Amino acid sequence: MIARRSRVAVDGRAAFISGAASGIGAAMARRLSAHGCPLAVVDQDGDGLRQTAAAIGGPVLARELDVRDAAAQAAFAAEVADWAAGPIGLVFNNAGVTTVQPVAGADVRDDRWVIDVNFGGVVHGVRAFLPILRRQGSGVIVNTSSVFGLLGYPAQSAYCASKFAVRGFTEALRHELRGSGVSAVTVLPGGVRTSILRNARYHGDPARRDSHAGACAQFDAIVQTTPERAAQIIHEGVRAGRSRILVGPDAAALDVLTRLAPNAYMDLLRLGERLQAVRRR
Repeated sequence: MIARRSRVAVDGRAAFISGAASGIGAAMARRLSAHGCPLAVVDQDGDGLRQTAAAIGGPVLARELDVRDAAAQAAFAAEVADWAAGPIGLVFNNAGVTTVQPVAGADVRDDRWVIDVNFGGVVHGVRAFLPILRRQGSGVIVNTSSVFGLLGYPAQSAYCASKFAVRGFTEALRHELRGSGVSAVTVLPGGVRTSILRNARYHGDPARRDSHAGACAQFDAIVQTTPERAAQIIHEGVRAGRSRILVGPDAAALDVLTRLAPNAYMDLLRLGERLQAVRRR
């Protein structure tokens, strides 16, 4: 028999968020603060992080931090445990970056940057906070994967690899944590209005021949979900006890598409893009 999901208590408890200077991380910080959560937030973008902290009405501990630094994450987790007035309810490993380049001739340094931030940052965040959550016997670890953790996309090989890795790592962790009182959740956002592509290390996709500015404009034209809506979906999904949270209608559609057409989904996506281009004319 499959166990029924039970409601998870996260509101009013301390939460950690990485990648909190903008996008989903900043929106999640504002939402959780509005629900009474003291917040520990980190990002490499100091200016953006200070803006997020200023927008939070409740207690906040903000720190410029590179999630690739395992020792820094562990030290900050210990600081958060001392700072929090009560148990830590939520650990949201959300920091993410991307590079756009084909596999052939790729700048391997940029591939490594993406994998180290997107996957390494998650691993370090989990290992920093997991002992604390285990000691208290409660808490939720929420790791941001992507719909690109469900499908491979041209010129996004490093990003896809990192997000597939996050999904697999979180699924394995979820099964390890059964019966511990601690849970692990995979978040799979579709297109969300963030600056990730604008901040990408952009080398281009030879098949498309788009400029960086052109790719950003196309992304902005088709994206369907705001960071605030994404934060709402994630927050509600965590409270409902879900282990896998699809963010946005495109994420739900792509989840189905990759299951039904695992060998042909890219052809169908390209067809959809051409039809959208015709409609916009």
